[in-house]
Amino acid sequence: MSGLVLILAMSAAVAVCGCAGFHSMKQTTLPEACLATCKRLGVAPTKFILSVSVARQTVSLFEGGKFLKSFPCSTSRFGIGQTEGSNRTPLGLHRIAEKIGGGQPAGTVFKSRAVVGHVSQPEFADAKITTRILWLEGLDPGFNQGTNVDSHERYIYVHGTADQETIGAPASCGCIHLADVDLLWLFDRLPAGTLVWIAED
Repeated sequence: MSGLVLILAMSAAVAVCGCAGFHSMKQTTLPEACLATCKRLGVAPTKFILSVSVARQTVSLFEGGKFLKSFPCSTSRFGIGQTEGSNRTPLGLHRIAEKIGGGQPAGTVFKSRAVVGHVSQPEFADAKITTRILWLEGLDPGFNQGTNVDSHERYIYVHGTADQETIGAPASCGCIHLADVDLLWLFDRLPAGTLVWIAED
């Protein structure tokens, strides 16, 4: 009888918090929406694809469509959104347009993509853009490319931050933050042109 009670209790817990449970799971399959968008836009999938889940606050790496590794990230604390000036993280299909910071030590601080110091210096202890920059370009005209929704013109990056403690929770002003160790690992492996899919779930 106690076993039956336990099973019923577990079932009730799943029913109540099922969505939260799913959000905590790793994203181990490349989203069908990503592939469908590639097809719609006539964009060939690249060898590597990064898939960002805002709900899970994770970045998942796929090679040839197969899951390789997942990393905690931080997207915007203001939520999702495409519009310039919103400070929100844009959705949809992107590519890495430029890689900036190769060869610099972890903790290097950038301003307008130029090296200005290091987080070890007191004046840069709370620097917002550090270590490496992967500058994204939206590939979906009218959604994340062109007019006032252009991710590249909005300076949407995957980058490091001096505040490594916030990685894993929404904390940015639109960009995607990664821990230094993960960012360095990805930067060294991903060529410019790699596709990046950003989704709410």
